Amino acid sequence: MKFLFDKDTWQEIYSSIRKNKMRTGITIIGVMWGIFLLVVLLGTARGVENNFNKLFGSFATNSVFVWAQQTSKPFKGFQEGKGLRLKMADVESIRNEIKGLEYVVPRYQGQGLAVNKFKSGTFGVFGDYPELNIVDKKDIMYGRFINENDIKEKKKVCFISEEIYKQLYDKDEKAVGEYIKLDNINYKIIGIYSTGPISMGGRQGSIHIPFTTFQQVYNQGNNIHWMMITGSPDHNITQIEADVKLLLKNIHKVHPEDKRAFGSFNLGKRMKQVTGFLTGMQFLTWFVGIATLIAGVFAIGAILLITVKERTKEIGIRRALGAKPWEIKRQIILESVFLTSIAGALGIIFGGLLLMLIDATMGQGPEATLTNPTVNIPIVLIAAVFTIVLGTLIGMIPAQQAVSIRPIEALREE
Repeated sequence: MKFLFDKDTWQEIYSSIRKNKMRTGITIIGVMWGIFLLVVLLGTARGVENNFNKLFGSFATNSVFVWAQQTSKPFKGFQEGKGLRLKMADVESIRNEIKGLEYVVPRYQGQGLAVNKFKSGTFGVFGDYPELNIVDKKDIMYGRFINENDIKEKKKVCFISEEIYKQLYDKDEKAVGEYIKLDNINYKIIGIYSTGPISMGGRQGSIHIPFTTFQQVYNQGNNIHWMMITGSPDHNITQIEADVKLLLKNIHKVHPEDKRAFGSFNLGKRMKQVTGFLTGMQFLTWFVGIATLIAGVFAIGAILLITVKERTKEIGIRRALGAKPWEIKRQIILESVFLTSIAGALGIIFGGLLLMLIDATMGQGPEATLTNPTVNIPIVLIAAVFTIVLGTLIGMIPAQQAVSIRPIEALREE
């Protein structure tokens, strides 16, 4: 290892680089671009993945939403176009007969006029069970969500979004524990939550009241508007969706091939599609980055071969004076490693700076398309080591070329 600290060794490397400034610069840029591209692409892919997790992180991903519509086929004496309504009995049937379920959460949905003193607004109103906060986790700022006691006693309580609070209350005005009027009925506010980029109630958020309270106030009887069904991780949510629809068709006497009778949105299926896209994007990122990096390192090998050709006579003199073949090899390999290390370090630095710029311009605020586009330190270190190893291996080619020439033939070289 003493040669690494040998002044003459580094003077020779510096002299070789200085003689071919343009060639050396182009070579370094080639490798630097490869690792720069790898870092930026990996960081961008991570930013897209983080943004996706931020958008849907509050939802139980293995879920499907189901609601009733109208029939499209006549069946058992019923004409086409028969209107359907989901019932509480349907929820129990699904819980009892469909395998692989974690939660079946019935919901009500409507609109209501909320009033606080002289301020008012029309907002989405949902009738919910406490389980909703498991399958669609709320970011609670103050207070709490609906509980079992609220359901049992049909309490006039509500859980509102931060946006609704801002519209109905002055800044820093107390809301939790106070009352608002919702469709001329007083409700006590029990909590406030922050809406994420994607919310069932839209950007403005919504008002959540106990399921049984909604049922009574809006005279819903045993009807429900829709339900959110969550499967266990080891069960296929697409199969669960098909089984649920088939069961509902049997219960409501709907033709088995009627595709319009019950609508659904399979969140789990969409999640798998997006996850597959992200995996493919990461694979493509690694492929493009490494291919570019290898191309840059091979360029260093080609440049060093030219350099060896130009220094044939010098190498012949050194061999004639007693320089060992390994010393010549070592010199060439060290020059290759030095160039790839410098290029790799510059690529990592510039890649990191660009990711910081991307985060500052595209990763902030509710409209962010990328969230925290970063690359893990271990991955950066692996890329750096990979670059140095490639530089060492590629440097062996011109190094072998340098020592394969006999000293006497090298001295005759013009």
